[in-house]
Amino acid sequence: MPHKKTSAKAMVSQRYPSDSGSSGKAAATKWIVVTGGVVSGLGKGTASASIGKLLSRNFRIVPIKCDGYLNVDPGTMNPFEHGEVFVLEDGGEVDMDFGHYERFLDINCRKDWNLTTGKIFDSIVRKERQGLFLGKTVQVIPHITNEIKARWLEIAAAEKAGVVLIEIGGTIGDIENSWFIEAARQLKKEVGPENILYVHLSYVPYVKSIGQQKTKPAQRDVEMLRSLGILPDIIIGRSEEELTKESKQKISLFCDVPEEAVISGRDIETIYEVPVMFEEQGMLSLLASRFSFTPKKDLTEWRRLISSIKAPKYRAKVAICGKYTALNDSYASLIEALRHAGANLNCGVDITFIETTDFEEGKVTVDSALHSMDAIIVPIGFGARGVEGKIAAIKYAREKRVPFLGLCFGLQLAVVEFARNVCGLRDANSTEVNPKTSNPLVMILPEQKKVKELGGTMRLGAETAQLKKGTVVANLYKSSVAVERHRHRYEVNPKYHSILERHGMLISGSSRNGRLVEFIELQQSAHPYFTATQAHPEYKSRLEKPSPLFYGLIRAAVERKYRVKV
Repeated sequence: MPHKKTSAKAMVSQRYPSDSGSSGKAAATKWIVVTGGVVSGLGKGTASASIGKLLSRNFRIVPIKCDGYLNVDPGTMNPFEHGEVFVLEDGGEVDMDFGHYERFLDINCRKDWNLTTGKIFDSIVRKERQGLFLGKTVQVIPHITNEIKARWLEIAAAEKAGVVLIEIGGTIGDIENSWFIEAARQLKKEVGPENILYVHLSYVPYVKSIGQQKTKPAQRDVEMLRSLGILPDIIIGRSEEELTKESKQKISLFCDVPEEAVISGRDIETIYEVPVMFEEQGMLSLLASRFSFTPKKDLTEWRRLISSIKAPKYRAKVAICGKYTALNDSYASLIEALRHAGANLNCGVDITFIETTDFEEGKVTVDSALHSMDAIIVPIGFGARGVEGKIAAIKYAREKRVPFLGLCFGLQLAVVEFARNVCGLRDANSTEVNPKTSNPLVMILPEQKKVKELGGTMRLGAETAQLKKGTVVANLYKSSVAVERHRHRYEVNPKYHSILERHGMLISGSSRNGRLVEFIELQQSAHPYFTATQAHPEYKSRLEKPSPLFYGLIRAAVERKYRVKV
């Protein structure tokens, strides 16, 4: 039988026949494609999440992020290359923009919603090797673009999405995102023009020497987008200040969009203001008009928490002691979790990043760096560099009774510090740092010892911990269990559990079989707040639902500093 060309929609129809076609559920799905241009780093992720926030009262929002790199996922990338690796409930290691999606939309995303060029190319090559293209010449168009569209449509059908929000990474004109741009252009034919809307984020610089905003970069940028077949319906102009009337008129005229569809994306104090800023400029009304629905508006609590961030009653200084401190994006979720906790406690959080290698090299003393801090965090990390500096920071927090939170590697090093300085095990260490230590307090999981590949092979995703009744952790979670996300290979050695507890370190949460340490703490009689977890609670924190451990840290910092109960 001769090979018959199959469209992306038909490919999905074969799997989800009841959810496709003009009368099916897929036809009712609305699509918003967000692109960006001129320069990277303008905030497409925040803009996409904010649009989703405005629509979330009306629709089930499913965000998809398309990244041009050939990596299958960002799991093996250096933070300096890519920023934070965000971990999902299902164990997916994905782009950090998923953090924005989850925090703004209060949803748990799936790893299949992050499409990379690596994933798409790998799928196509596998299919070609299996002979699924029946001898055809495999090309970018139609095979790559059909694969991308099929993935988009499949996700929409499987999730019964009301709105699919597709963010295309990179900038217009990049070779590595060109197949995603072309697939987005073709998608209009698949779903119908009445069901899709294109939003483009562009840059409008302010030239100080002439005191004027310049729209030419945005004009040229949109011209390139239009040459690729995508005509934007809404243009967001990123700028330092509010777009002037003249700038909006120029963009409207030369980019062929109504003036009311030119949205100002000025710099703001906190990213949580962006949905409010968009709503005030009529973004939701534009979307409602295009997709024919009556918008529901309710940002009351959201606005209240923004007010708490901008004009708090209290302030707390928090030190983040790590080794990627030169790049704040390495700790994006951690920073946001602190803001969430602060907003709900009416406390402004002032973050100081401390490079722990500076302690080791004698560039600064631990006391001079930390004496003014109200709380200390030792976060995720890999490798030996900066470890002794982190241990020194933990020792300072424990002995000076400064509220402390250890995250993942931070828990492991808190255990090492305690074993050395309280239990008397002077050479205690992690085998990741010193494979020859005679007291391996932290060691690699047995099932990880034969792993050869790095990507996707750690203990990843949601895990359930059993919490001891009456502990600080159990009281914070208000439950006997806690479900948090993980990303690590090493664990506290079960051989040392009893030694640690005998000397006063409480294992307040563990795996169901008790073998894996999930939470540790010191009793409040010994320390106002000394807690650590093997997990990453920062990934699940939301503005309206702060992480319990971060909430506990900031509350302890406020109570210690201001001598009040909050």
